[in-house]
Amino acid sequence: MAVIGAGAWGTTLALHAARQALKVRLWARRPELAERMARERENRDFVPGQRLPASMVVSSDPAEVAHGAGTVVWVVPSHAFRLVARLFLPHLWPGAVHVSASKGIEDETFSTMTSILSQESNQTVNAGVLSGPSFAREVAQGLPTAVTLAFGDEDTGRRVQSLLSAPVFRLYTSPDVLGVELGGALKNVYAIAAGISDGLELGLNARAALITRAIAEMGRLARVMGANPLTLSGLSGTGDLFLTATGGLSRNRRVGLRLGAGERLADILEGSHEVAEGVRNARSVWGLAQAREVSLPTAREVFRVLYEGKQPRQGLVDLLTRRLKDEIPTDILARAAP
Repeated sequence: MAVIGAGAWGTTLALHAARQALKVRLWARRPELAERMARERENRDFVPGQRLPASMVVSSDPAEVAHGAGTVVWVVPSHAFRLVARLFLPHLWPGAVHVSASKGIEDETFSTMTSILSQESNQTVNAGVLSGPSFAREVAQGLPTAVTLAFGDEDTGRRVQSLLSAPVFRLYTSPDVLGVELGGALKNVYAIAAGISDGLELGLNARAALITRAIAEMGRLARVMGANPLTLSGLSGTGDLFLTATGGLSRNRRVGLRLGAGERLADILEGSHEVAEGVRNARSVWGLAQAREVSLPTAREVFRVLYEGKQPRQGLVDLLTRRLKDEIPTDILARAAP
């Protein structure tokens, strides 16, 4: 198995796979990081305190990492995904199974990560996605976690489920690849909104309202994009959103907290080696909403705070003072009636 990306989540997934007695090669972009991890058997930058098994190979050479890999797990930031795919695809076995654990939507094209793999391969690849409420630190510590694994091909999904499942790492399968990918990208944007609300000390009621309306917005976009809105009520949508919007280990929540407390975005991001995907994806999500003419008022306000200099408190005020409306449109209620 090849795991592409040696950040916190990539290292953790490689560590988990190695604990299942799988032969794992982990790619680190920076040669100095790969050399240090191979020597010290630890990723002190991202997963300190967790020893890497001697059987795990760590390398910055794409050809070495890709050699003979039947399963490829992609764990790189969404903005770098296409470039890394171009780097690796020439070295990968054409019949390999691809699992995207990257969460995001590409800025320029609004492509998901599995779409990028197909585009760069010039053919449809056997690609799925793994996503759900899963802080890397807790998975690395062996604490109980459940996530969603989505594949269009059911047999492939079952095989990868068996490959990666463990008593403390439970995988549920789904056929809705797009829905799971959307949940993973969208929840980071809404976690920033929840963090802003808490940073402004608006209370638990406000946070609950934001999270609930975020779920409605996520389902609305999923429906328009052709995904199943029910997927967004599962682990990869509501579950991941709840964790990321409320958990103390959430990078995106921390960005929101500091924005709400009055800090500038540039100061928050300066010097951080961890990627808060919601900052970049606020742009792509809002651009996608405009292109598809979908109403995502919370995502709009997060974008305006991050990229247009809007004051966080004003963004929350504008959300609360919009035209009054039904919580669930009557036509949707009618269709759901028994």
